[in-house]
Amino acid sequence: MIAFVLVSEAHTGGWIWRETADRLRAAGFGAHPVTLTGLGHRRHLAGPDTDLATHVEDVVQLIDHLPEEQVVLVGHGYGIHPAVGAADRRRERIARVVYLDVGLPRDGAPALALVPDHTLHDRLREDPQAGPIPAPALDQWSRWGSTAGVPLPALERLTRLAAPQPVRTLTQPLRLGAPDQRIPATTGVLCSANGSTIAMLETRLGFGDPQLRALVDPRVTFFELDTGHWPMLSCPGELADTLRRAAADEGHRLTLPAEPDRPAEFLLPVPERPRERIGRVDLYPPDGASAEPHPAVVFVHGGPVPESMRPTPRDWPTFIGYGSYAASLGVVGVTLDHRLHEPADFGRAAQDVAEAVELVRADPRVDPDRIALWAFSGGGLLTADWLAAPPPWLRCLAASYPVLAPPPSWGAVDSRFRPVQAVVKAGRLPLVLTRVGLEDPAFAATVGEFLAAAEQCGADVELVDLPGTRHGFETTDHTEEAREGVRRAMAAVLARLTES
Repeated sequence: MIAFVLVSEAHTGGWIWRETADRLRAAGFGAHPVTLTGLGHRRHLAGPDTDLATHVEDVVQLIDHLPEEQVVLVGHGYGIHPAVGAADRRRERIARVVYLDVGLPRDGAPALALVPDHTLHDRLREDPQAGPIPAPALDQWSRWGSTAGVPLPALERLTRLAAPQPVRTLTQPLRLGAPDQRIPATTGVLCSANGSTIAMLETRLGFGDPQLRALVDPRVTFFELDTGHWPMLSCPGELADTLRRAAADEGHRLTLPAEPDRPAEFLLPVPERPRERIGRVDLYPPDGASAEPHPAVVFVHGGPVPESMRPTPRDWPTFIGYGSYAASLGVVGVTLDHRLHEPADFGRAAQDVAEAVELVRADPRVDPDRIALWAFSGGGLLTADWLAAPPPWLRCLAASYPVLAPPPSWGAVDSRFRPVQAVVKAGRLPLVLTRVGLEDPAFAATVGEFLAAAEQCGADVELVDLPGTRHGFETTDHTEEAREGVRRAMAAVLARLTES
């Protein structure tokens, strides 16, 4: 018989699995929720030396004392780290590892790298030797993941029973054996309300993300639950059924596309124009000599984009098209490759954008007092700096299908990159936002929050609504609605750039 070993998110214990474990047992399986040292009735056993290795040993000891020969290890959030660590030490007993709404832990990286609570990252940067991390208050659990679908009584119980998390369980690096000795049979259970979907994985795979290529394996499966980060509280029966199906080797399997799914042409009939390459930056100057310098539009691609991807974003038809389109209308189009390769890279990507802007403003063909920034997708988070302190020469800030607050599934993103919060400082900076109707729900929620905050503070927002288009419509939707949307957004940006 197969036994499920259920390893909990930070601050929680085996009690959180009660309803799901009952349903697994009723279906004839063993179900063994783990309460890790310091997080339940063993709270008094936690000391300053309690670390990730302690929790790995907790799971190993449980596996060693189970009567069942085959184990399915389920790790929720933080719990995937002790789960994977234990699986690495007891490979012969593990039939499958289930990653429940969590990214892939890396050998040598701490669990903190996948924690979305930016306030915790700030605290540990200021005090690396901090004591136990207090459990969240009732209204703070969303920092660890969306609470969508969790009934209030369950959320109150979660708050009441939660325990402080020993800090070294989050900061000690995970150590694993050789990759070819690890458990190949794995399942990812994605919670869509927490910002992670199978469709998003397939999009990243289509971009050639090397981190995901290992997931294109018939022994790797995926499920998707329409709920937040706490499915054992919001839909315990559905979670139990999903775990049973995972153990039976069911689920969606990723396939590797033959070629990245990008069109060969821009969606508007704009001839490609000559460009000048300066480091990471490409300039598309308008035709003809002019005594007066031109305004410039700097296009900021989204991401994260794998570092190994070729061609890089500025050589994609979309950005060649935008640069050429801007130049055809009499302004300098600017594209760049910034280094947003992982969610932790927003700081250096923001530096790349700032340096590109200064390079453009120093060009004698550019009017340094008439600059617009236009961000796309995940590049929307890079607008936060400019919203928080808009310089007088920034005449317009545009964003197309943007992400305006990091979804919890992105893990550690510096607290500085929160346009939803920064917009209150934007003053009268003109904003042009292109919203798509067929958006990923997690991304759409960030746009909704941003627009609500913008309305409350009286920000100057011009909204271009495209109800029939999708995220990245320049790639996916070469429709008249999409083409008209680009024309409208560009006209709005240029109007702000040229007004006195």
